[in-house]
Amino acid sequence: MINHDGLTIYTDGSSRGNPGPGGYGTILIWKGIRKELSKGFRRTTNNRMELLSVIAALETLNRKGIHIVIYSDSQYVVKAVQEGWLKNWIRTDFKGGKKNSDLWKRYHTLAASHDISFVWVKGHASNPYNNRCDELATAAADGFDLEEDEGFEG
Repeated sequence: MINHDGLTIYTDGSSRGNPGPGGYGTILIWKGIRKELSKGFRRTTNNRMELLSVIAALETLNRKGIHIVIYSDSQYVVKAVQEGWLKNWIRTDFKGGKKNSDLWKRYHTLAASHDISFVWVKGHASNPYNNRCDELATAAADGFDLEEDEGFEG
């Protein structure tokens, strides 16, 4: 874990089938205080849940300008931001049918208010926070009363 004085976020997404029932789990850590979030959806994809876990964490914030380090085991999410894929997708308005444009646009708007960096972590390895996010995500995917992922099903 990087030592910094801002917000630390761990994220994970899960899909039982791709597409299939899915969920996300995220942990926010701020000055020693920890908050866990999760939610399940009846039909979605793993990549959508990986990205939605980041969005859900950012949507809970009530102030702007926070230095945030996000740990994710999703190369899709990490590389899209770090390698500039997202900037290109935004610039071309997701030309060519890039998937998950609804979520990427939400993320882009939220991220503009903060100083965010990503750290890729190996999934299902020795990181206890990533492992806990996986537990939250899979439990949400396996839960009852799953919500509609409107961006996927709609």
